[in-house]
Amino acid sequence: MLLSARRSWRSAIAVFADRRAVTMLLLGFSAGMPFLLVFSTLTAWLRDYGVSKTAIGYFTWIGTLYAIKFLWAPVVDRVPMPLLGRLLGKRRAWMLAAQLTIMIGLLLMSSLDPVTQLGWIAGCALLVAFGAATQDIAIDAFRIEVAPEDQQAALASTYVLGYRVALIATGAGALFLADLFSWEASYRIMAGLMIIGMATVLFSHEPEHRSIAVIMENEQRVRDFLLRWEGRSPFLRTAGAHFVGAVVCPLVDFLTRYGWLSILVLALIGSYKISDISMAAMANPLYLDLGFSLSEIATVSKVFGVAITIIGGLTGGLVVARFGIMPMMLIGAILVASTNLLFAWLSTVGYSIPALTVTIAGDNFSNGFASTVFIAYMSALTNRDYSATQYALFSSLMNLPAKFIGGFSGTVVDAYGYFEFFLYVAAIGLPAIVLILVLMAIGHWPGRNNEGDSPPP
Repeated sequence: MLLSARRSWRSAIAVFADRRAVTMLLLGFSAGMPFLLVFSTLTAWLRDYGVSKTAIGYFTWIGTLYAIKFLWAPVVDRVPMPLLGRLLGKRRAWMLAAQLTIMIGLLLMSSLDPVTQLGWIAGCALLVAFGAATQDIAIDAFRIEVAPEDQQAALASTYVLGYRVALIATGAGALFLADLFSWEASYRIMAGLMIIGMATVLFSHEPEHRSIAVIMENEQRVRDFLLRWEGRSPFLRTAGAHFVGAVVCPLVDFLTRYGWLSILVLALIGSYKISDISMAAMANPLYLDLGFSLSEIATVSKVFGVAITIIGGLTGGLVVARFGIMPMMLIGAILVASTNLLFAWLSTVGYSIPALTVTIAGDNFSNGFASTVFIAYMSALTNRDYSATQYALFSSLMNLPAKFIGGFSGTVVDAYGYFEFFLYVAAIGLPAIVLILVLMAIGHWPGRNNEGDSPPP
C-alpha cells in the first residue's frame, strides 16, 4: 500500500494504537531532549547572562552538525558498535551510545559560566549536538525499518508528539527550573531525563533488516568494484567495497529511482523548513526584548505552544493517512511561511499576552503539522537498504541552508529590527510552495515501492 493511498478515518486512527507507535513516542522524547538545550533554551540562558544578540545568533551554527550528519551516517548505517552491537543490535546500540554522549555533554555544560567560559559552552554544545545528530540518524533508520510504509505517518506523528513533550521539558521546564534554582541546576536535571530514552532502547526490539553482507552481495556496483580491484591489497579492496556500498550506492539508488525529478525533490527538501528554522534563534530574544518574563515565556511558548504543536503534529499524521501526502505538504509549506507574519505583527504590538498567545498558537500548529508531514514525505523517499544514510542526507539538506542563514539572524535583527527580519524569513519560504505546486503538476507522489509517483485515486 502506498503512503499516498487514501484510507478510511477508522483505519487512519487505528494505526496510532500500534505498539511501535508507543515506542516512537518515547524515542521522540529522547530525540527532542537535546534540541532546545543547544538552541532556543541556550539562547535564553545566554541572553539572561547579557551575551550579545550577535553572539547568540552565531550559536545557531552549532545546529550545522544536524545538517552535516550525512557525513557519518554511512558509519551508523553499516558499522556495528563494538560490544553494544552484539548485545543490542545495530540500531539500538548506536542510539544508546548517542544518548550517553548527550548526557555527558549536558552535565559538562551545567558546570560552566556563559560570561567567562562562553567558548567552552560552545564546545560542549557541539558535543551534545553531535550526540543528538547521531541519535537522530539511528532513530530515523529504526522508524523506517520497524514498520511498513502505510504506518510511517502515524509513527511520525507519535514521534513528533514525544519530541514536543521533550520540548516542554527542555523549554518550559528548563526555564521554570532556572527561575526557581539556577541555569546550572536546570541543565543537570535535563541531563538526567535522558534516562527515559535509554530505558526505551533497552526494552525495545531491534527491527529486522537485511545484513550488510547480503546487501553488498546483491549490489552490482559493489561486485563491479571488487572485480576491477581483483588481485590488489585485500584490505584496500574490502575498504573500497564498503565505501561503494555505504556511500555511492545510496546516492545512486535515489538518483536512479527519481531521475531528473531528484533535482526538484532535493530543492524542495532544502527549502521546505528554511523559513521556520531560520527564525527560531530570534524568537526568545524577541520575547525577552518585548518585556516578557521567563515564566511568561515558559507558560505561553513552552507549555501552551508545545501543546498546540502536538495537536498540529497529530493532525498532520491523520490527514496524511486520510488524504495523501502532497496536498498536505502544500498546506504545511503555506502555514510555515505565513505564520512568520505573526511574529512581525507581535514585534509592533509590544508586550501583550493575548498577542503572544495568538502568535505562538499559529506558529506552533504550523510547525507540528509541517514537521509530521515532512517526516512522512522524506521517509517515503528512502530505500530500506539505505535507510539511515538516505534519510540523513535528506534531513541534513533540510537543515544546512536554514542553519547557515539562521547564523546571521542576530546580525539582521541588529541592523534592521525584528519586524523586517520576520518579513524576510516569511518570504524565503515561498520557493518551497512553488516547488510543491510544480511537483504536484507533473504527478510526483512519493512512495518507496513505486517510481512513477502517481497520485492516489
